[in-house]
Amino acid sequence: MYVYGITRAAVTLPAGLRGLGDPPARVRTLVAGPLAAVVSAAPERLRARRRDLQAHQDVLLAVAACGPMLPSRFAVVAADEDAVRDRLRAGSDSWPAALDQVAGRVEMNLKAITVESGLADLLREDPALRQLRQEVRRRPGYDASIRLGEAVMAGLRRRAAAGAEQAITALAGLAEATQPGPEVEGCVRNISFLVAAERAAGFRTAVEGLAARLAGQVELRLTGPLPCYSFSALRAAAGV
Repeated sequence: MYVYGITRAAVTLPAGLRGLGDPPARVRTLVAGPLAAVVSAAPERLRARRRDLQAHQDVLLAVAACGPMLPSRFAVVAADEDAVRDRLRAGSDSWPAALDQVAGRVEMNLKAITVESGLADLLREDPALRQLRQEVRRRPGYDASIRLGEAVMAGLRRRAAAGAEQAITALAGLAEATQPGPEVEGCVRNISFLVAAERAAGFRTAVEGLAARLAGQVELRLTGPLPCYSFSALRAAAGV
């Protein structure tokens, strides 16, 4: 069984919902007490291809539109229906509360990225960097150029991180919770916000305004609405 995630037993799936596989398998629920696992037949050869990743997320979004959803990571497979129901029973004490937390909410992910266009402002703000740049111009060399490049990148990262903190502080008031994400190359911050679904559009508008105001300091990239991956209790259920 391929496991997409956990929802409430009372949630009704959209008619005709299909998931992974070729042809796409029918998605259904397996119920145990107050909980239900959203499942389909597992494909024989499961790989992280673009279409399969998209199919996984499409199912999560479709179910989340019908009721709260605790999404599994991609490629969680159980041996059979009994194994899935056993795992549901094992989570019956904690998962109902986790479903309450994400009910009516979505995840909005923000990545803050260094921008090289801020070099002129950085030089105006940092006398030590200006002096180093002048020294390199007077006495050019490989080592000096490397040192200058490292100092410039460190300075740009500091500026971007400061801008990111401004944005996060402003956005936190529009969210119910935040969760730091893993480090991403080129990003100074990767953070997710738990936002009421009806406020998602307003949240995006706020990010767009901040992105325009901080454009010379940091690039803000917003992804969402997403299933509530970062606020799911299913990290402990990876072995479903």
